Amino acid sequence: MLHYHTQPGAPGKPNNQERRPTIMAKFSKILSAARKTFIRAPDTVNHAGGAAYAQPAKLELVSTLVTSFLQDEFYRTEPQTVARIRELIAMLVATDPLFVAKAALYARHQHGMRSVSHLVAGEIARHVKGASWSKNFHDKIVRRPDDAIEILGYYLAAHGRPLPNSLKKGLGAALARFDEYQLAKYRRDHAAFKLVDAVNLVRPPATPAINALMRGRLAPATTWETRLTQAGAAAAAESPDNAEALAAAKADAWGSLVRERKLGYLALLRNARNILEHAPDAVGELCGQLADETAVRRSLVYPFQFLTALDALRKGNLAGTDRVMDALNQAVDHSLANVPRFEGATLVALDCSGSMAGHPQAIGSLFAAVLVKASGADLMLFSDDAQYHALNRRDTTLTAAKSIPFAAGGTDFNAIFQCANRAYDRVIVLSDMQGWIGGGAPLAALADYERAHNASPRIFSFDLNGYGTLQFPRERVYCLAGWSDRVFEIMQKLDHDPRALVREVEAVELG
Repeated sequence: MLHYHTQPGAPGKPNNQERRPTIMAKFSKILSAARKTFIRAPDTVNHAGGAAYAQPAKLELVSTLVTSFLQDEFYRTEPQTVARIRELIAMLVATDPLFVAKAALYARHQHGMRSVSHLVAGEIARHVKGASWSKNFHDKIVRRPDDAIEILGYYLAAHGRPLPNSLKKGLGAALARFDEYQLAKYRRDHAAFKLVDAVNLVRPPATPAINALMRGRLAPATTWETRLTQAGAAAAAESPDNAEALAAAKADAWGSLVRERKLGYLALLRNARNILEHAPDAVGELCGQLADETAVRRSLVYPFQFLTALDALRKGNLAGTDRVMDALNQAVDHSLANVPRFEGATLVALDCSGSMAGHPQAIGSLFAAVLVKASGADLMLFSDDAQYHALNRRDTTLTAAKSIPFAAGGTDFNAIFQCANRAYDRVIVLSDMQGWIGGGAPLAALADYERAHNASPRIFSFDLNGYGTLQFPRERVYCLAGWSDRVFEIMQKLDHDPRALVREVEAVELG
């Protein structure tokens, strides 16, 4: 796939000029790091041109790994993000390559990050030669057979041949771990780069499953995905040119999967639009399962995991959308039971400036509404200035999130602490960290607030886009980035132990 590097534009403006091509593979948010430091003057500027603090290379790498969807953001394009990840890896492998490997394993296995872990694996294969642990790393980074396909695809696209021996041996050992069902599920027979191609490149140890794959004798994996594929294939075989027959087969397959309860809760959530589109007759059963309080709690799904389903439902005008949206409203409220409670007084400060448009706005407003409803937090909105904002706690979580206005102004972090009117145990700042007005980083305003209210709050500073600069470099400030189903667990750990996450990464085993 052909992508482009884009030269940085003017401060505060999206980058969209002076494109030059580069070949890059597109891959398929939350390790955080506690940073304890002395108060010091800003030492860099951020993407908006404002005074900020540079993150240590390790923190910046990890923050980017767990936040980046490798897509264009307000201040930075996808290829620029990829280029920066490569730069950070090149810097760090020279001094601490094990940290890079452990960060990739932590992101992949603890937080389910796939695309960026493939990129890191490819870059480690390129930079790290002869290390005793590199084969084990490439074996462990693979959780599913298609991880090996993606890593090889990245390496070949970015660096070409020959493949390093450690990469071939590690991926080969990983592929030899999988049984016939797992290989069949991810064989990708209709893709340009198939599992068979990966096996031919790395030559894993022979196993019965690998032999069956290479001889074309793998039985189809019985999953809901294959059930849909088989239904479509059967309809096409009977009536190759009959679109109505194919549509009827899909409708029957989706309807049966829902009525027979063959879809787990997350699969049901992710396919809500598909079911509504292809099997509208099953909408009642779909809504009942989505709104089932026991199922929501058992699934451990968190409120922001509903955003993708909601975004998909808003596209188009399918009959029954209102019913499904109502079920999802109920489900999000049920999911509040999965959110840990934070004791004491909490202030949520949500950035409502122009650069927050899009995904950061959606996730930030939902996160704020969740914390207000689940933990009784106070909500403050800030941009050029700041003010408290009351939510109706009787509203559903989604309704409360939608009611939060965005000002589309600048970003002044000082305003948070100039506006705060009581002592808080913690302040949760939801922003892209692109402050550029009000005198820069808010160290003096924070110090004044602490003296005025005899307070010493823990500050959770969320960088919603992982741009790589900080506004709060001091003790008791936890600079986090991104979102995952473990974000609240991570926050609770840091609330009690500022080095908990650092220790978790350092504890990753490579042997």
